Amino acid sequence: MAALRAAKQALRREVKRRVAALSEAEKRRQSLVVSQKLFRHPKYVSSQRIAVFLSMNDEVCTQEILRDVFKRGKTCFIPKYETNSNHMDMLKLNSLQDMDTLPLTSWNIRQPAEDDNSRDEALATGGLDLILMPGLGFDRFGKRLGRGKGFYDTFLERCDRHPKGKPYTIALAFKEQMCQEIPVDDNDVLIDEVLYEDDK
Repeated sequence: MAALRAAKQALRREVKRRVAALSEAEKRRQSLVVSQKLFRHPKYVSSQRIAVFLSMNDEVCTQEILRDVFKRGKTCFIPKYETNSNHMDMLKLNSLQDMDTLPLTSWNIRQPAEDDNSRDEALATGGLDLILMPGLGFDRFGKRLGRGKGFYDTFLERCDRHPKGKPYTIALAFKEQMCQEIPVDDNDVLIDEVLYEDDK
């Protein structure tokens, strides 16, 4: 267990270093490439209820995706992380303007306020069709290296128990986040697919 944790930590440092070397322009360019791949993806096209992460600076930018979700009339849910635990809910985002009103967390990402009880929670109101997954690193086998908090792994376990079943999961990645193989344990949930700029 300790060896696995150490291997993950080393890999986190390595991937962070690779992503930190990218210019803002390159991150923007790859983000657009990945977004366009997503817009053509049959699962995205057919999904009505989609969970989208609000990106941090070292992640594929989801701004264009959010714009497209609303343009196509899909229902958008965003993460609300609970500090001091690994619990996360997906709460409804009503519009791009709505996003601008959300408070900033200590991670400098917007999320609904602690006392905001006005929003639909995805699993309580019909489940999800698709979850767009953030992460630090990914491999081609669907293994994901998160930030070590377990928010998405725990949320996906809750999705498994939902009558609708587990949503399709697509991770969005920079090329530099792709690894040969991610070390995982039994708690790490595999994702269905990773979209990144490749030769296709």
